Amino acid sequence: MKEEIIKIIEEILEVPAGTVTADTMTEDLDEWDSLAQVMIIGELEGRLGISIPLEEAVEVKGVADLLRLCGAGN
Repeated sequence: MKEEIIKIIEEILEVPAGTVTADTMTEDLDEWDSLAQVMIIGELEGRLGISIPLEEAVEVKGVADLLRLCGAGN
């Protein structure tokens, strides 16, 4: 599931495969702005059939946070 989540993030951000890793932070990529954040979370919820509470979504600072919220974290 981790690889699928990273692939979705790369698709939304329109960055080359391999650009995003579990250690990528939002500030690492200019493409990852607030609109992209909303789009990523919406896409993850739609494709994975999960729900990420708004209060947790606004605290996301990077891929590791998204992996945890999607149940794919360590």
